[in-house]
Amino acid sequence: MSAVEAAAAAAARAATTPTTRDERAGWLEALAAALEAHREELVGIAHEETHLSSARLDGEVTRTAAQLRFFSNVIREGGYLEAVVESPDPSLIPPRPDLRRMLRPLGPVAVYTASNFPFAFSVLGNDTASALAAGCPVVVKAHPGHPRLSRRTAELAEAVVPEEWFSLVEGMDAGTELVRHPLVRAAGFTGSVRGGRALFDLAVSRPDPIPFYGELGSINPVVVTRAAAAERAASIASGLVGSFTRDAGQYCTKPGLVFVPEGGGVEEGVRSGLADAPSSRQLTDGMSRAFADGVAAFEAHPGAEVLRADADADASAPTVVLVDAKTFSADPETFLEECFGPVTVVVRYRDEELPGILSRLEPSLTATIHRGADEDVTALAGTLSAVAGRLLFDGWPTGVAIGWAQHHGGSWPSTTASVHTSVGATAIRRWLAPIAYQDAPEHVLPPELRDANPLGIPRRES
Repeated sequence: MSAVEAAAAAAARAATTPTTRDERAGWLEALAAALEAHREELVGIAHEETHLSSARLDGEVTRTAAQLRFFSNVIREGGYLEAVVESPDPSLIPPRPDLRRMLRPLGPVAVYTASNFPFAFSVLGNDTASALAAGCPVVVKAHPGHPRLSRRTAELAEAVVPEEWFSLVEGMDAGTELVRHPLVRAAGFTGSVRGGRALFDLAVSRPDPIPFYGELGSINPVVVTRAAAAERAASIASGLVGSFTRDAGQYCTKPGLVFVPEGGGVEEGVRSGLADAPSSRQLTDGMSRAFADGVAAFEAHPGAEVLRADADADASAPTVVLVDAKTFSADPETFLEECFGPVTVVVRYRDEELPGILSRLEPSLTATIHRGADEDVTALAGTLSAVAGRLLFDGWPTGVAIGWAQHHGGSWPSTTASVHTSVGATAIRRWLAPIAYQDAPEHVLPPELRDANPLGIPRRES
């Protein structure tokens, strides 16, 4: 029996074991405590495997523990179940029977971990936390970029979560076998467009297609208005350099395409600030090669000026690609291609050119507007909100807060399921399906739908 077969069978058995929301909340809180108790050990392993700084990794452990506790609060509150109770009404046409509806867990799910967040989007990351919260047993496919960390984190999880509710598998073959396995009912993924699309195609081509929630590529456009540039060009330029070079530019929310007004001073500030931008190693050799290839493609473009933080450094140095609006419009595909790493494309525009070049944008996880004080950007916000899952003002998209109102998603190619999020309370919705009960006897109903609402959850009643 393969590791995937054993893990899927165990998860299927676990899914038949009833659990309460309080029980699962307790698991999540215990997992958070286990991460914190082993913080030093885990950060040391992660630093060796990923080259990310210990300070960054320590903060990521804190975030991961916070995510686990956040979902424990989400399920204890109970509103995520979307419970509805409708009383019979014979006066309606057709007559309405007694109807009660709520969300229930899908069953065993697969989680494919990310390379760039070895804690927060990995073995005990947001997908695993939200799936366990929903009541779904989880089979995690480890990322090859940090295998020792994945195994050690899994050991901690298996010591906390009841037997068969959590398993870890490794290897590319295991990844494809997992998404095809008939006992797996949904999958979550964070990674490249190519890898995500391959798994998505397998998920939907099964004899029984399953939902595949992939977070893929995103360029996260930024528009700096002329009024904003006139007020604070230097600080915008400094913020941009800090954002796109942070942790070697290895963020899905990195600002990869920035529109600045011609002659507004932002471009000059970026040129100046790039000289002090820090260089750092990327997570894997494959990612380093892909980044080098992406920068080489920009350098080969006749209309692009490519600047590096250190002209003598290798291809991993922070890089800015400068083009004008005409060049961008003539070949948008080149500049809309995500290049994962410390690079951003800066497009200088004349005011009359901005609407045309923005019409070329593809969907992204985020879009950002830097505006002048009291400037009306309603029209610009309307344009960008049509292509982004999160619209920011006067800030930078790197960093995704955990909250009830957060949305971390978008249309293809940023994700495979635009109506869902992988961060925030409603991330749990991916692992749930509705069920309605009609004229059901009280003893059959889940406690959340019984007349007296014994668990006191929020629900709609009529």
